[in-house]
Amino acid sequence: MLPAYGSLAPLVPWQTSARPMEWARCFGREAPLVLEIGFGNGEFLAREAARHPERDFLGIERRWVRVRSALRKLAFARVPNVRLLHAPAEVALDWLFAPRTLASAYALFPCPWPRRRNIHERLFGRRFVRTLNNRLVDGGTVEIVTDHLPYMDWIRGEVAGSGFESRVEAVAPRYETKYERRWTARGQGIFQRIALRKVAHDEVKPTEESDLKTHRVERFDPDRFAPEGARGECALEFRDFLFDARRRRGMVRVVVAEDDLTQDFWIEIAAREGDWHIRPARGSWVLPTRGAAHALDRVRAAAAATGRSAPAREEGASP
Repeated sequence: MLPAYGSLAPLVPWQTSARPMEWARCFGREAPLVLEIGFGNGEFLAREAARHPERDFLGIERRWVRVRSALRKLAFARVPNVRLLHAPAEVALDWLFAPRTLASAYALFPCPWPRRRNIHERLFGRRFVRTLNNRLVDGGTVEIVTDHLPYMDWIRGEVAGSGFESRVEAVAPRYETKYERRWTARGQGIFQRIALRKVAHDEVKPTEESDLKTHRVERFDPDRFAPEGARGECALEFRDFLFDARRRRGMVRVVVAEDDLTQDFWIEIAAREGDWHIRPARGSWVLPTRGAAHALDRVRAAAAATGRSAPAREEGASP
């Protein structure tokens, strides 16, 4: 009996790979690369890969339960030209693709986030569209299908002036996906297809990596350690601190939110070679962003403060 996910072979370990990814090496050949953004349970991705063995297909999905379902479908379908990324689409497009890498992309029934307060959650905002343009080959195409008319209008507004030529048409059910079947069963027979074609290249600024260097402090007192969080464009929150006195090693957990990315990782404070070394904990994966570097700086400052002499109390002052 197959396990719940079938096989992990199609899953790309992008966290530990060089960036941007070398997709030809990942697939073992040179072929046009097609991206599905939000592949759901993977059924459409598996069918398209079987129909077009001359192309390579890559799916992005942020929810593990959907990745697991897609892995199982791919194991049954036995299609060798599919790889999966378990990641937010915004992060993947920013970090893992070089310019002019993708032949085409599609997103079938992305969540429209219909409430006004949730509009910031929508895909295909201006920044994402510009990045997608940059990652497509010249003349590359994007296909978006939605059942939500206000979302369609919003996307067209975000696409304007981004180097894409857009066309909208009403289409009958044709994609045979879970969500299409759900809406069809409820009586909806027409969906909106947004077709984009790249007509001009957008030179977006490359994602800048920060140096997550190892910090050192001479002395460290875990009982006085109290790192401070931050608010603003880069938000930091320190949540847990563990210390092993015998091994002289501490671990502090931090959540960093910046732009479209939230990272949750551990920072190690360990005695080594006469000093205390501060760095991302081994086995705790983190992208080298400005926010991650800022978190390391704050831990270093808080650790260094513990090694300074405590201010003397005035005579008679309360302890």
